[in-house]
Amino acid sequence: MADLVRPLPQPTFASAEFWRSGADGVLRLCRCADCGRFFHPPMPVCPSCRGGAVTLAPTSGRAIVVGFTVTLQAWLPAFPPPYVVAVVALAEDDRARLTTNVVGCDPDAVHVGMRVRVRFERHDDLHLPLFEPDTDTEPGPLPEVRDVRAALRPPASTGRFEDAVALTGVGQSRVGRRLMVDPVALTVEATRAAVADAGLDLDDIDGLSTYPGPMAGGLGEGGIGPLVEALGLRPVWVNGAREVPGQLGSVIAGMLAVAAGLCRHVLCFRTVWESSHSAAVRSGQWAPETGPATGMLEWRAPFGAVSAAQWIGCNASHYLHRYGVGRDVLGAIAVTQRAGAARNPEAVYREPLTIDDYFDARMVTTPFGLYDCDVPCDGAVAVVVSSVETAADRPRPPVLVEAVGTAILERLSWDQDTLAHTPQSRGPAAHLWTRTGLRPSDVDVALLYDGFTFNAVSWLEGLGFCGPGEATDFVAGGTTIALGGALPLNPHGGQLSAGRLHGYGGVREAVLQLRGEAHGRQVDGARVAVVTAGGGVPSGAVLLRRAG
Repeated sequence: MADLVRPLPQPTFASAEFWRSGADGVLRLCRCADCGRFFHPPMPVCPSCRGGAVTLAPTSGRAIVVGFTVTLQAWLPAFPPPYVVAVVALAEDDRARLTTNVVGCDPDAVHVGMRVRVRFERHDDLHLPLFEPDTDTEPGPLPEVRDVRAALRPPASTGRFEDAVALTGVGQSRVGRRLMVDPVALTVEATRAAVADAGLDLDDIDGLSTYPGPMAGGLGEGGIGPLVEALGLRPVWVNGAREVPGQLGSVIAGMLAVAAGLCRHVLCFRTVWESSHSAAVRSGQWAPETGPATGMLEWRAPFGAVSAAQWIGCNASHYLHRYGVGRDVLGAIAVTQRAGAARNPEAVYREPLTIDDYFDARMVTTPFGLYDCDVPCDGAVAVVVSSVETAADRPRPPVLVEAVGTAILERLSWDQDTLAHTPQSRGPAAHLWTRTGLRPSDVDVALLYDGFTFNAVSWLEGLGFCGPGEATDFVAGGTTIALGGALPLNPHGGQLSAGRLHGYGGVREAVLQLRGEAHGRQVDGARVAVVTAGGGVPSGAVLLRRAG
């Protein structure tokens, strides 16, 4: 790693002391004087006891690797692979974790449970904590898996806002790789299709909700403003935000606006143009973002961990080690969803995929190979949320909302809480079942977020279709999740093959399935569908059912 150029962190008022504290070779982390807990990243209050007596305290500098990924694909031009991104847990307190690099050994020698010790790398007055193998080679203990369900709150009311709304229309733009078109045009296409599907006019739309609002990197067309301007809409309520329960949070916000009587028909939409943006950056048409690492990347980019593939890869390696399973379940999900995409003329990738193809594919960042990763694409999806009292006037059967799951029961972090699943899949999943009398056995089709194959594994287990670590047996090589199986999973191909429409593609597919309109891939007798979204933090879940 001698030739690499690291993106350096932008120290903040909260983090500056940490980044500069390693000059003497001592790792210092925040420690609460009231309860003794170590924690990271720096915060003014202890996350356990909420005490304010927090100082940066010295540690032994020893830690245990609790998750890792060997990065084999170049994510940054001056950060050449292979290198190891790892989550290490402090020996004194395994609740305090750092995302870092393991250095000083062959990448293939790194393993979960490996004992390591800190080694600082200096950049002017900043000291980046890297870790190298410790002299003690006995594997260390892993953090316990928390049962987040203990923190569930009882329902706040006997009333159910879900009963006041229905999904009455869905629409999708053209979808493809590197379309190189104006993303607002894609939004308009999806909007017109959804409004027409609901039997409405554009003037009937009195609310707009999108995710994530204005955001760089091809992850949106600019939010609410561009669509209002393009179509001359006059909504009475709008929402465009990122800090909601995943991509579904924008749909749930629309439901709440309708249930509160503020709107009658809210158009919810999601637009991506990631593949065109990436192509434009590579060709020099679009200037890449530069500068010090800020936000959550302050703690990841200096170590070359700039992709969700790496962050989730650390969780996946922990899961495989903890439960003693291999990549078979990941491969079964990838192959099964490609079979679904073959039945979907709108899917980006429809070519046959075998389990041998899966295992023979190049690795991207362990344990993820090429087919574990979803497909960046350009496209837009729109959904119309209407007052249920208007549903009888719509031309197609409405899809009713049975329940939503939105609870945050874990730290809003990629590396500081339980690593045995993707962050924030357990809380919304548990919350969902508190708002309905239905149970997992009632679900006919599952539209689960699959940014990576491991996301789908986490949702299968989090929703209770099987227990922790049991997904391999449950999936049964793909038999259970295939079309015609006990729980068809993403029969349209999901994000892994149909394209990364970032959660909204699952909502549209659920509506088509429940209306009996998923031609060529229809799940027989589908009456109940579960949809999840959010590849990380936060996330959400929605249970939908057919009317009647």
